[in-house]
Amino acid sequence: MHPIVIIGSGMAGYAVAREFRKLNPEQELIMICADEAINYAKPTLSNALVGNKAPEQIPLGDAAKMSAQLNMQIINNSWVKSIDAAKQELTVETESESRTQAYSKLVLAVGANPIRLAISGDGSDDIHVVNNLEHYKAFRKQLAERDDKRVVILGAGLIGCEFANDLQNTGAKVSVVDLAPQPLGRLLPNHVAAHFQTKLEETGIQFVLGTTVEKVSRIENGDYHVSLANGQSLVADVVLSAIGLQPEISLAKNAGVHTSRGVLTNTGLETNLANIYAVGDCAEVNGMLLPYVMPIMQQARALAKTLNGEKTAVHYPAMPVAVKTPAAPLTVLPAPVGVDIEWETEMLEDGMIARAIDSEAVLRGFVLLGATAGKQRLTLTKQVPDLIPAAV
Repeated sequence: MHPIVIIGSGMAGYAVAREFRKLNPEQELIMICADEAINYAKPTLSNALVGNKAPEQIPLGDAAKMSAQLNMQIINNSWVKSIDAAKQELTVETESESRTQAYSKLVLAVGANPIRLAISGDGSDDIHVVNNLEHYKAFRKQLAERDDKRVVILGAGLIGCEFANDLQNTGAKVSVVDLAPQPLGRLLPNHVAAHFQTKLEETGIQFVLGTTVEKVSRIENGDYHVSLANGQSLVADVVLSAIGLQPEISLAKNAGVHTSRGVLTNTGLETNLANIYAVGDCAEVNGMLLPYVMPIMQQARALAKTLNGEKTAVHYPAMPVAVKTPAAPLTVLPAPVGVDIEWETEMLEDGMIARAIDSEAVLRGFVLLGATAGKQRLTLTKQVPDLIPAAV
């Protein structure tokens, strides 16, 4: 029997391997990835500064350690160039050779790529993105070399705000630029976003909203001149782009796997092609893209059972997201897309609870701002219907 092959060494790939090994210690398992296959939790990158964690302290294990721990062959620094679904084999390339690899079942855990804006100027190539440990090392290196530590962040979404709070807490001077009129525009109603923004501004973070970066130019002393569409300009030591991620779909698409925003799967995490599955940031499960830790863990547990012969659908309970912004502690459970809701808000001394109520008076989501509100997380989560119910 051919091995089960996992493409990708991110949180999703390792989670599937780990869950599968709990059920089946013997079946041959291979992981193929383009990087070093270092195991680490990507969410820790956006708050490692305040925790005083050097990039070298973030990894949980290298390829050798993970290979031994999971009884799995890891083929790192290798690229899967194509999938032949009919033959159930892959074309794998390294810098020196190309070969084929057969599989019995294939798991696409290929993640997502940072969206990059088209920005002019001779400094645009120096704009950092942080989507992996190597990116983070480069960002931290440049930051350490600069005295003033003025950082301009493109994007006031979840990652942009987390980085802003983390940097500000370590003495950097942070400006956050976004085309939206408010931070966390996709997650928060306007009135909560306004309070959230005020809390972050009180730490010294500057928000420049309703505009975008047009040009980044190098100036003297290694600084950057950041020109905005509204005519304003900022001076920065480091520029960081955090405007979002795009699921990696090219490998799947070229193989004939159906894709939309992500790699399309049913609740069994199956694609349209036999024995090919998708998990993690690349997977669009039942029309939902949820690039967060809890959905990945739910997917990994379900898929491990399926790979072991027990066909299992993923269960999505209500899964709140904790935003790592200590200046404004925030927990968000977005209401499902397409559901009409009205917000009911309860003001507290140190924040607020905003409940998303549908036309049937059912709680469909919530926002908890502040430490006191955060204590309601478990109580409210239990009241929200599952996104994908557990199979009976």
